[in-house]
Amino acid sequence: MTTRVKICCICSTDEAKMAIQFGASALGLVANMPSGPGVIADEEILKITRSVPPAISTFMLTSETSADEIIEHHKRTLTNTIQIVDELKEGTYEKIRQALPAIKIVQVIHVIDEKTIDEAVRISHLVDALLLDSGNPNLEIKELGGTGRVHNWILSRKIVEQSKVPVFLAGGLTSKNVRQAIEQVQPFGIDLCSGVRTDKNLDPRKLETFFSNVWK
Repeated sequence: MTTRVKICCICSTDEAKMAIQFGASALGLVANMPSGPGVIADEEILKITRSVPPAISTFMLTSETSADEIIEHHKRTLTNTIQIVDELKEGTYEKIRQALPAIKIVQVIHVIDEKTIDEAVRISHLVDALLLDSGNPNLEIKELGGTGRVHNWILSRKIVEQSKVPVFLAGGLTSKNVRQAIEQVQPFGIDLCSGVRTDKNLDPRKLETFFSNVWK
């Protein structure tokens, strides 16, 4: 099975086009966050979404924690996928699904310790996919992704084995470690931001090397 690749922190229609040309099947569009790279305005997310071919998944990364706010946030961006980067604290996934039946829901799981496995498996019954990342929502200023750190792939592999839905792997992936990550974790897809950038901009040479290592 071909590993899907999601390039995150896309900040313009030109970056979207470049990522797709090299082989990305999904794009991450980062809305307002307490920390981390790649944040763009909702208006820019909408503009990029409208420029992307229908076969490409567009992920709106939202830090909202209530179902009602997530639904309203999506209406401003019109992506085909919602990536919830924090814990859903008010309302339910089902409420989001009923309001937006055509939209996929992806929950980010920040892999911290063994307890994360149980949390991930429980949530996998409620969403369309999981995305495993290396943040820490328990800090005073929440880390909700984009840390550039690798987490414990042994835990990630256990989540992949037990999840009821496809799992994306994120966190510190580069052309140097992506082949090992794929072989060790066996994710449905991988997700990265800084690993294919130079001075915060997408780098064609890094993209080419990265994709060749993913698919070799």
